Amino acid sequence: MGKRRTRWPVRTYSRVVPGASGRVLVVDDNKVIRQLIRVNLELEGIEVVTAADGAECLEVVHQVRPDLVTLDVVMPRLDGLRTAALLRADPRTRDLPLVVVSACTHHEVESGLDAGVDAFLAKPFEPAELVRLVRQLIVAPRRGGRPGPLGRVPGPGDAEPAAGHAGG
Repeated sequence: MGKRRTRWPVRTYSRVVPGASGRVLVVDDNKVIRQLIRVNLELEGIEVVTAADGAECLEVVHQVRPDLVTLDVVMPRLDGLRTAALLRADPRTRDLPLVVVSACTHHEVESGLDAGVDAFLAKPFEPAELVRLVRQLIVAPRRGGRPGPLGRVPGPGDAEPAAGHAGG
């Protein structure tokens, strides 16, 4: 008898971090960016699962049960803003903190706020800022009146988003 082979997901990455202080689902079509985010969060004791696009995110989010999701905006099959809107429309993921990590334009920031995104981190980003933002959102009380990162999530009528939330 030959060896029985187990088929693992080709693109999804997950590694259990003993004593992890949270679990983040990182969604980006760029493998290097996924690895950069994963390494920086794992170094801080945060468990990371990755997905290559929004469609894959929606396939795994209920099995993974993350404490937070990071989303790139421009991805194949299903982009980050539509993924955010679908996560907000699902009662099981409605209160899940969502962070867009992208070279965001002003239009994307406004669209993301409309979709219910909690924060924006502009690429290129400082790893320490990513870790700070993730930790803040993981430990913050869930949506519904809680302040966003750096005090609050700016509204569409604000002149400029708060520092660290957008770029582009």
